[in-house]
Amino acid sequence: MESGGHSIVVDPPRTGLDNQLLQTILQVQPEKLIYVSCNPSTLAKDIQTLSSKYEVKYIQPVDMFPQTAHVECISQLILKEGN
Repeated sequence: MESGGHSIVVDPPRTGLDNQLLQTILQVQPEKLIYVSCNPSTLAKDIQTLSSKYEVKYIQPVDMFPQTAHVECISQLILKEGN
């Protein structure tokens, strides 16, 4: 299926993306994926799954809760060439 230049924005709960959604993203192959994460460890897990077809172009941590250990991360993933 062609991506047609589509983008997806996801903002999952602390547990990360559901496996079914990860598989749907890999099947549909949107050109860009913006991932807003409140849990860097599940972000890393999901990026590992998506890395078969996507490369990370940008990750920006955002400290929305000063003086706590919580940090939001905004990531941009781009579909790799040839997919």
